[in-house]
Amino acid sequence: MPDRPIGVFDSGIGGMTVVKELFTTVPNESIVYFGDTARLPYGTKSVETVRRYAREDAELLMSYDVKMIIVACNTVSATALDEVERIAKGVPVIGMIGPCAKEAVQVTKNGRIGIIGTEATIASGAYDAAIAEEARRQSKPCETFSKACPLFVPLAEEGWTSHVATEVIAEEYLRDLNVKEIDTLILGCTHYPVLADVIQRTMGARVTLINSGAMAAMLVAEMLRLEYIAGDDIQHTAPHHTLLVSDIPRKFQAIGERFLGHPLPEARQVVWEESWTAAR
Repeated sequence: MPDRPIGVFDSGIGGMTVVKELFTTVPNESIVYFGDTARLPYGTKSVETVRRYAREDAELLMSYDVKMIIVACNTVSATALDEVERIAKGVPVIGMIGPCAKEAVQVTKNGRIGIIGTEATIASGAYDAAIAEEARRQSKPCETFSKACPLFVPLAEEGWTSHVATEVIAEEYLRDLNVKEIDTLILGCTHYPVLADVIQRTMGARVTLINSGAMAAMLVAEMLRLEYIAGDDIQHTAPHHTLLVSDIPRKFQAIGERFLGHPLPEARQVVWEESWTAAR
């Protein structure tokens, strides 16, 4: 089992920020990544549609004999994690929400936690519920304040990390959270770490940002050690990474390399018919 890959999926390119964290925390692991670029964004779809997409995405990763699935999509984590777990049939599944909630409750000093994400993630209330549960577990009173920030996704993909438009939009989105005097902010979308600098400037140094991808990657490393399925437990060659997308591999490749800061293996296209198949 140690030499089997870790599966990661997202509605598109945002999950590559999770892969970036995995490259640091578990550098010996092979990764199969799927970005559903033909059907993004998931954050504006109905719950029923997101749950169907989640099932199909999990089926694709399971066909690669993965030893773990990371749901690098906050929308799926919020609304369809149980569907992924059902398809995984005992293979460990890690979402974005639980690890973030635990970290946010641990680090907050005044108990006022902000959450930003897609419309679907915020509307689900999943982060609020997870933080409430974690706050009870840690016996630490907490209050949550949420804000949907849909324009952050295209800004991240355009690479507008320090553009004046990004500064203006961040100021508009985050004004209400600043007024609430939060001291901890969850980046509840895997695109948002790309804009972490502008978000931090807007919120100020007193606010601690929680990166969902970084928290999930730490949990992955811990689980691999506990389950004795880490890739560095055996003698093997360098890890092999596979990139799959459902549309426009070349664009994915370009943005993905910008997100990671180094070259990636060639992305291959898969197409949904009655199941996923490689495009000819």
